[in-house]
Amino acid sequence: MSEAVRPELNQITASAIQAFDPDELLLGYQKRWIEDDSVLKIAEKSRRTGLTFAEAADSALTAGTAKGEGGSNVFYVGSNKEMAREFIDAVAMWAKAFDKVASEVQEEVLTDEDKDILTFVVYFDSGFKVQALSSNPSNLRGMQGTVIIDEAAFHDRLAEVLKAALALTMWGAKVRLISTHNGVNNLFNQLIQDSRAGKKRYSVHTITLDDACAEGLYQRICQVQKVAWSQEKEDEWKANLLKDTATEDDALEEYYCVPKASSGQYVPSVLIDAAMKPGIPILTIEAPKGFMEWTDGQRKAHVDDWCKRVLKPELDKLNPGHSHSFGEDFARKGDLSIFVPLGIRKDLSKYVPFVVELRNMTYDAQRQILHYLLEALHRKRGMAFDATGNGGYLAESAALKYGTEMVDQVALNDPWYREWMPKLKAEFEDQNLDIPRHEDIKDDLSQIQVINGVPKIDKGKNKGQDGKQRHGDFAIGLAMAIRASWMDGAAIEFTPLPSKQELDEDDDLYAAYHAFDQGCY
Repeated sequence: MSEAVRPELNQITASAIQAFDPDELLLGYQKRWIEDDSVLKIAEKSRRTGLTFAEAADSALTAGTAKGEGGSNVFYVGSNKEMAREFIDAVAMWAKAFDKVASEVQEEVLTDEDKDILTFVVYFDSGFKVQALSSNPSNLRGMQGTVIIDEAAFHDRLAEVLKAALALTMWGAKVRLISTHNGVNNLFNQLIQDSRAGKKRYSVHTITLDDACAEGLYQRICQVQKVAWSQEKEDEWKANLLKDTATEDDALEEYYCVPKASSGQYVPSVLIDAAMKPGIPILTIEAPKGFMEWTDGQRKAHVDDWCKRVLKPELDKLNPGHSHSFGEDFARKGDLSIFVPLGIRKDLSKYVPFVVELRNMTYDAQRQILHYLLEALHRKRGMAFDATGNGGYLAESAALKYGTEMVDQVALNDPWYREWMPKLKAEFEDQNLDIPRHEDIKDDLSQIQVINGVPKIDKGKNKGQDGKQRHGDFAIGLAMAIRASWMDGAAIEFTPLPSKQELDEDDDLYAAYHAFDQGCY
C-alpha cells in the first residue's frame, strides 16, 4: 500500500506521544488505555498492537484491589478458547509482576445453555477474580464486574452480549470493547461513529499500525526477539505486512482502522435538502480590480462601506436571546474564505442566519470584516478557525482579541475530521440544523467524502454557480461552527438597563427592576 493512501498518523498531541523506553513494560498508547477510567470505552486498533495485553494488566490491578478501594471482578468475553487462555495467562503474569496475591490459572466448567464450557479463571486474595466467559449473553446474568469484549466486531451476537454487559453498569461496573474493524455496517463501527457524534458516551481510542510504531511497537518486537532495531528494518516489516494482505481494502481495515466499504458522499443529499431553508442570505464581497494598488485608507473605507451597507442589516436581525458560535474556512486566492455564524435557539436547535463569502480579499480586509462581524454576535459561545498555513493569521487575530478559551485554532488533519465530521452529520440526521437553500451550499457539503475511512473534503475542486473556483468551503466553515458550538467559553458583554418604554410594556421586568432599585437584590 502506498504512502499516499495511508490515513494520517493519529495525532493525539505531540506531547502525548511517548518515545519507546526499553525499560518500560507498556508502550504509550497502552498506558493511555489503562489510564482512561471511563465507564464505557472502545478501541479500534490495528492487528497485534498489544492492547489486550494492556487490558490484562488493568484487569490484574482491578481484581487484585480490595473492594473498598475500587476493586471488582473482571469478565473477559473473547471469540474463541485460545484467546481466553492467552488473556488469563497474561493476567496471571501481571499479577506476579504487580506482587498481587493470586492463584494459578484454574480451569472450571461453566454450564452454557445445553452444553458445558471449559473456562479459565484467576482468583485474587482480594476476593475478586478474572474469568473468561463464552460469548453467550446469558453467562453475564447475575454477574457483577467489569466486562471486556475482545474482537467485538467479530462476535455473532455482539448486540446481545453488549446489552447484558451494559446492565452491569447500573451497579458501578465498566465495559471495554476492543477490536479490529469488520466492515462499515458492523455494530462495532456504528458505536464508534455514534460516540464521535456525541450520541453515545464511549471514550474512543484509535491505534493504527503507524500510531503503534510511533510509540515503539516494532522496537518492542525487536527487543523481545533480541535483534537490533533500525528504521530501515521497521519500514520493510511494515511494507511486508501490508503487501501480504489480499487487497488494499484489507490492509486498511487490518492495520489502519478503516472499515471496508467506507466510501462515497458522507452526508446524504436527502438530509442536506431537508436542512435547507429559503431566505437565508449569502453575502459576497470580492476584491475589485487593482485592490492591492489602492492606499490602505481606500481599502479600509471600501470594506467599511460594504460592512455598513451589506453586513450590518443582517447583523441587526440577530436574536440577542440566542447564543452564537462561529466557524471559518480560510483562503487568500482562488478558493473562498467563508465566515459562518451559527445561532443556537433555546431548544438547542441550530441555524445559519447568513453566510459571508470573501474572494481574493487581502489579509487586512478579511480581518476587518471578521472583527466587524464577531463584535455583533450575541452571547458568543465559541469560535473555530482553519489555522492551517496562512489561515493562522485570522485565527491568531481572533485569539488575541477574545482569548484562547473562546477561539479554537484548528490544524485540519484526519484526527480532527474523524472527531468532528460525525458531529456535523448528526446535526443533519437529527434535523437540528437550518442552512441556506443554494446550489453552491449543497455542492460544498457534497464534497465531504469518506476517504480511507475518514470523512473529509475531497481534494478535487469544483466551480460554483458563478463559474468561479470552490473547494467545499462552506462545508469546512459549517463544521468549524458546529465544533465551536460545543465550546463553553463566554464573552463578557455589556447589557444596558431597560428603557422606560420596555419597563412599561413588561410587568415582570418592571417588578424586577423596581426590586433592584430598592436594594432588594
